[in-house]
Amino acid sequence: MTRNAQPVFAAIKTMIDMFSFEFMRNAFLAGMMLGFVLAVVSFFVVLRRLSFIGVGVAHSAFGGVALGALLGVSPTWTAIGFAVVVSNAIGYIGKEERISTDTAIGIFFPLAMALGVIFIGMSAHYNVDLFGYLFGNILAITRQDLIVIAVLGGLVLLSTKIFFKELLFVAYDREVAFVSGMPVAFLDHFLLTILALSVVISMKIIGIILVSALLVIPGAAASQVTRRYNTMIALSIFFALVSTAGGLIISYFANLPSGATIVALASIIFFIAFGVGQVRR
Repeated sequence: MTRNAQPVFAAIKTMIDMFSFEFMRNAFLAGMMLGFVLAVVSFFVVLRRLSFIGVGVAHSAFGGVALGALLGVSPTWTAIGFAVVVSNAIGYIGKEERISTDTAIGIFFPLAMALGVIFIGMSAHYNVDLFGYLFGNILAITRQDLIVIAVLGGLVLLSTKIFFKELLFVAYDREVAFVSGMPVAFLDHFLLTILALSVVISMKIIGIILVSALLVIPGAAASQVTRRYNTMIALSIFFALVSTAGGLIISYFANLPSGATIVALASIIFFIAFGVGQVRR
């Protein structure tokens, strides 16, 4: 074996050793599934300019996690219910003439967080890994979590595919879609619902605080390179998968928090795409 080949074989051996741990296999599978789902949702979030709503919905899931701890049930399911209700409430109230969407988010964001703190205070036996839900924890990914992510992620992708043309029509020209008789209000709440589901199934690996970044960055990076929607979706998926896989690998070798590393890598990819877009223009 030559000296030049030794580092390559050492790196391959280290990679094999990394995937010998079940928690890393679980985290990698979860990351790939989440990257694909979040990339598709990110495409519509960027087109519809719903980035701030994504932040509000992500943080509202904290109230659902705390509610699950109070009731003694799985925080994932209570977080789903909480996030879906809050996201649709933001969408409904934001349509009122006297209340903007930003104002609605400003109301529900702190309310959900405050309820979360109250639920924690009411819980006599609080044993949920709150830090893990807030910032992500790859050690917490179980086979049951993989099943939940696969089922709910598949539901998000399937329903998005069914209503893809309608969602795209509304994203590009909402007024014409409304005049054409398309159920714009239903599509708005549908998109908010799948956004909420995407947030909740991403909590454990990315974290409530950081998941909103992957709802925006892949689609935003893709939009810097192309304006064609099919190419934009493909690039969004590619950027998200590279971010999640690369972030998990880097976090393992550098002993860094996985969620933060994934978001940092995604941000670097965005700045590169932004530079490429500026040069092309």
